[in-house]
Amino acid sequence: MRIVLGVSGGVAAYKAVLLLRVLREQGHRVRVVPTAAALRFVGAPTWEALSGEPATDQVFEDVEHVQHVALGKGADLVVVAPATADLLARAASGRADDLLTSTLLTARCPVVMAPAMHTEMWEHPATVANVATLRERGVHVIEPASGRLTGADSGPGRLPEPEEIARVALEIATREALAASVAGADVPEQDLAGRRVVVSAGGTREPIDPVRFIGNRSSGRQGVELARAAQARGAHVTLVAANLSADVAPDVRGLAEVVPVESTAQLREAVRAAAASADVVVMAAAVADFRPVHAPDAKIKKVPGRGPEPIVLAENPDVLAELAHERLRPGQVVVGFAAETGDATGSVLDHGRAKARRKGADLLVVNAVGAGRGFAVAENDVTVVDGAGEVVTTARGSKREVADAVWDVVAKLVVGDGTAGAARPDGVDETAG
Repeated sequence: MRIVLGVSGGVAAYKAVLLLRVLREQGHRVRVVPTAAALRFVGAPTWEALSGEPATDQVFEDVEHVQHVALGKGADLVVVAPATADLLARAASGRADDLLTSTLLTARCPVVMAPAMHTEMWEHPATVANVATLRERGVHVIEPASGRLTGADSGPGRLPEPEEIARVALEIATREALAASVAGADVPEQDLAGRRVVVSAGGTREPIDPVRFIGNRSSGRQGVELARAAQARGAHVTLVAANLSADVAPDVRGLAEVVPVESTAQLREAVRAAAASADVVVMAAAVADFRPVHAPDAKIKKVPGRGPEPIVLAENPDVLAELAHERLRPGQVVVGFAAETGDATGSVLDHGRAKARRKGADLLVVNAVGAGRGFAVAENDVTVVDGAGEVVTTARGSKREVADAVWDVVAKLVVGDGTAGAARPDGVDETAG
């Protein structure tokens, strides 16, 4: 793939060096187009040595090849990282006063921008308006991460990690290339651009004592893939992560906001806080139904010849039912997950349909678990039902493929100003557990 890597003048330009290496190691041909300010942070010799291509901000170099037109027209993908507030403003206004902004005007391929700046600059109305303008024109502006900025400042505005930028940008390029080559292909667009999404993932743990806990087998993979897929589709994602497995935890790098939690009470608090400003809440975490009434501060000792004391359990709040009933933001879309096993009283789908009618969520994703299914495996097989228990769609494949299938349905429910497009059926008891 022929990639133009635009670099604007922010201190995060050093991360673009790592992004260049990631793209090159994946076999892509990369031409770096820095701004004059970017060259004050990282010099042309570094870009040229790592890319094997010339690196200049000048429109009047190599004039015979009309580079200010040829670069954009010849690229399969343009990535700008970091995209500073100044660069976003110039791109939104259609400026063409250096090689990078000229290239952006001539590019007919996917353009992905990864902003990086101080929080105040990112949240300023001018920047918000510029980002909205660019997205309206089809530019993919991914959300910045939250974290340590220059100096002691911390907040949203941090450049995502290079590996995450590369992954998102290449996914977008592949998706749009498929859409262009296959007539009528049902390919997801940036249908969540500008939306705020909360996803819970993993499994909660309820302490028995400081050493032991009641938990479950969820690795958190499906929830993490839902979060990553939503971000790739343009959403600002808050992931509430409950005890992710060691092989899944590294995959949250690059998400805008990750909130680690342990217990159901902590997860409930974190999800409700984030849901107050969210368009969509997806409860993919395996939440413990019960917790020990008493958890001593010291480890419970084994006494030879005497069995353990019974563990008395109390019921945890039903977080999904609460969210579906309260709708902490008007028009909010609420999606639940139901990990089920069949038994003498009904099949997995029977139990899932009954749960959907009790919970009152817009959608419930039902999947069978146990015996190598659902938990701690690479693939998933789900049925998505609505609040009345009617089947909306099914999906089978990798957990990323399942995530995209779920978002295909959810995106259709988020319309206009963020109001839900699906009405819950009359007579649903939204308070039932």
